[in-house]
Amino acid sequence: MIKLLKKLTQSDGVSGDEESVGNIIAGEIKKYCDEISFDAMGNLIAHKKGGKKRVMFAAHMDEIGIIVKYIDDAGFIRFGAVGGLAVKELVGRRVRFKNGTVGVIGCEEEEFSKKADIDKLYVDTGVRDINKMPVSVGDRAVFEGDYTENKTSIISKALDDRVGCYILIEALKKIKKNKNDLYFVFTVQEEVGIRGAKTSAYAIDPDYAVSIDVTDTGDTPSAPKMAVKMGGGAAIKVMDRSILCDSGVRNLMCDTAKKNNIPYQLEIMTDGGTDAGAIHLTRSGVKTGGISVPSRYIHSPSEMVSKSDVEACEELVVKLAESF
Repeated sequence: MIKLLKKLTQSDGVSGDEESVGNIIAGEIKKYCDEISFDAMGNLIAHKKGGKKRVMFAAHMDEIGIIVKYIDDAGFIRFGAVGGLAVKELVGRRVRFKNGTVGVIGCEEEEFSKKADIDKLYVDTGVRDINKMPVSVGDRAVFEGDYTENKTSIISKALDDRVGCYILIEALKKIKKNKNDLYFVFTVQEEVGIRGAKTSAYAIDPDYAVSIDVTDTGDTPSAPKMAVKMGGGAAIKVMDRSILCDSGVRNLMCDTAKKNNIPYQLEIMTDGGTDAGAIHLTRSGVKTGGISVPSRYIHSPSEMVSKSDVEACEELVVKLAESF
């Protein structure tokens, strides 16, 4: 788990700039599928041929970040959000641009203390000569967050949703019998409006679909009540803000987990959504479900997941791919 997941999370892939992540994944899976391609949006689509039914599994490659809006004469960079940012928590965080330039987020202290507004933040790279500034308007940056792990858990930036990509990669390697046409899609621009899922699902026109992503937990002090905990197994989605999952697909997931002794729990997430929200509305509709990895500190540089949950999700994807 260490080598590949570390490689995936530490690669930079802000929404709209996921190419480096896609290339890593393509190199990992090319021996395990019949066809592999990138579409016009940048989605990576792996096809494993089988029977008449088309089954789509999706996980998104992109991560949250920032984009340069303006650089003043003193070299301070004003920026916008790419994806959902907790603005109050950004001061002091490091960001890294594609060319390796690192900066620190600072704030207009007096104004920011009155109202936590992104317009009162800036990135300081330490460069004061505007003519020597190594970044320009339109450049994007990720939040720095090293990969670390212990016997039970993993901490890193971008586990949302590189852990989902990792699960699909490993599942694709292990599937031995597929009676259906399988499509493993590594989508783009999920964090800014589940965009890649819309176009890829339209092209594939699946009969069934499953989105793999992370979900919140209810097991930390003062956390909102939620029947999901780290270490409790794969979270089978019932609903989130973007979808009420198909009951038939959900029941198949639960039955498959029980049959194969895969630990699982049921997820109801009232905030946020996943690629499933776009996929199930494609064309005349798609029977869609979701499998989630319980995760703490989502959209921070220190997202945390349990190794046993990752393994449970991976096993469930393999068995589902062989069951639809």
